[in-house]
Amino acid sequence: MAKMSPTDPVDAVTEQTASGMIAEIFVDIRQTLDVEVVNLIWRHLATMPGGLEWVWSSLKPLYEGAAIAPAANIRRHMSLPRVSVISHDTLRVAGIDGEALAGIGAILDSYQHTNALALVCFSAFLTRFENEASGPEPTASGNAETTDFYKPPGRLKLPRLIPLDEMPTSLANLIRELNGFGEDADPTLTASMYRHLAHWPTYLALVRTLLAPLQASGELGSLVEATRRLGYDAGKQLAGGISAAPLPQPIEPILGAVRRFAHHPIARMTGICSLIRLATPR
Repeated sequence: MAKMSPTDPVDAVTEQTASGMIAEIFVDIRQTLDVEVVNLIWRHLATMPGGLEWVWSSLKPLYEGAAIAPAANIRRHMSLPRVSVISHDTLRVAGIDGEALAGIGAILDSYQHTNALALVCFSAFLTRFENEASGPEPTASGNAETTDFYKPPGRLKLPRLIPLDEMPTSLANLIRELNGFGEDADPTLTASMYRHLAHWPTYLALVRTLLAPLQASGELGSLVEATRRLGYDAGKQLAGGISAAPLPQPIEPILGAVRRFAHHPIARMTGICSLIRLATPR
């Protein structure tokens, strides 16, 4: 039996303790998404009987093809608030040298890529199965736009994901504050991106300075809500392409978990990560 992680905000199977089919699916997720780590939503679904197998088998075909163009279009068409780029001199004064900036950029690029894909795929999943008993099966439709303008970052080496309880209190509190920016109902799921960026606390302090006025003005909340709608619209177009495999029982806890992640941390960080990436020089 795989052990649950004591450092995650929800029950989750760690990659280190996963075994059997769960470990095999984790390997498949890393290979298919070309990422170093398995995101928390997948590790959380692994704690539910049949959850990981059902959701991954449903969405893997989308990740491999149909979701790529809609995700790229979301990145392209998000209407981001106006922000100034953090200057190189500011970063140097903050102790962020070229090597650190490269590490930060790798984290931002990785999350910007995977968040939009997850938003599209999980929105499609919810549209497909929340309608299972209440309406006709959604129909798939093509996407006129292509991904010619978008180049995936590929597998990027990310630093260790630092647990909040290992951080100095002030840093953990800063991450909790950042995690609440743009969130309207469920701030308890801490975005992994901030924990990865915790290796550079002064950079997170700059990010807080960047985002705080947009939080106060309501612009971050509007960005997240608009991003949710983009995800829903894209997912609706792809829902009919998800096969009707035998459903695990009960399904509502699984749907509830997908709904919680898709509507909150994934939608929130799809927009906010893109905004931070825009403000961070390459």
